[in-house]
Amino acid sequence: MVFIGASGFGLRAAETLARLADCQLVGVVTAPRQFSISYRPTGVTNVLFADLSEFASARDIPCHILNRGMNDPELFSVVCNWQPDCFVVVGWYHMVPASWRKIAPAYGLHASLLPNYSGGAPLVWAMINGEARTGITLFQFDDGVDSGPILGSLATDIAHDDTIATLYSRIEDLGLKLLKEKLPLLARGAGKFIVQDESQRRVFPQRGPEDGKIDWTQHANRIHDFIRAQTRPYPGAFSCFQSSRITIWRTSLLEQNSDNLQPGELAMSGGRLVVGCGQSTCLQVVLLNENGCDIDAAAWAESKSLGSSELFDA
Repeated sequence: MVFIGASGFGLRAAETLARLADCQLVGVVTAPRQFSISYRPTGVTNVLFADLSEFASARDIPCHILNRGMNDPELFSVVCNWQPDCFVVVGWYHMVPASWRKIAPAYGLHASLLPNYSGGAPLVWAMINGEARTGITLFQFDDGVDSGPILGSLATDIAHDDTIATLYSRIEDLGLKLLKEKLPLLARGAGKFIVQDESQRRVFPQRGPEDGKIDWTQHANRIHDFIRAQTRPYPGAFSCFQSSRITIWRTSLLEQNSDNLQPGELAMSGGRLVVGCGQSTCLQVVLLNENGCDIDAAAWAESKSLGSSELFDA
């Protein structure tokens, strides 16, 4: 196998593959923390980055760091010389070219129950959309977006108290379980595939830090899901107050309505910072960040000496 990945999940997957009796890692392709990609030529920062070159060096496995894209002829020549039987892709942002897949089939993990939530940021989108269930799928790559035949999948509930970090942790564990169960079957020629039902496919776009702006006119439940879907390790959902960007890391749902608060309006209630939301709902802000410093939301509000009708900027 040649492993392709550049994240903490990818590192865990590579470590798992290195322990499989039926499989041998003959090469690793990874990428730096900052890189350019087709949908964002100005550059992307991989907030889930892990250095797989150290993993490869410690095991005397050849490693190539991507610097000129997946269609780099020099990289293609290197990979061909490794003579893989398959590629395994986990924690990767780039499409694997058809020319590579002519050398050997490529298999990857996608953090959704395919064909639903194909495309970018599937766990973030699932949580934003208030889904109660998600999962992870091991499938073979083809020319489409996460559309190849499925080798296996595992599901988990999205709990009310989950954040993207707790959900991602469970999904990682399920993904590693799939690798341990299914790749030995492939090695023995016993893998069984299921063709995806295209009528059920929904494709979602990639997300960037600028997509985290909060719309306070939405219902409090929606805003709460939006915030917990983008909390650490991601850049976070945000709003603005008096021209200062405020990242909101944690909120809590409240039972009472906010008939007296307009969307985005801040108020102190029982020692808590409450913000008005759409449909006469409200949300408690628990933890936020201003100017790079985390602070308890109530303490932050007290430091601002909030007056009446103070608003997060639209």
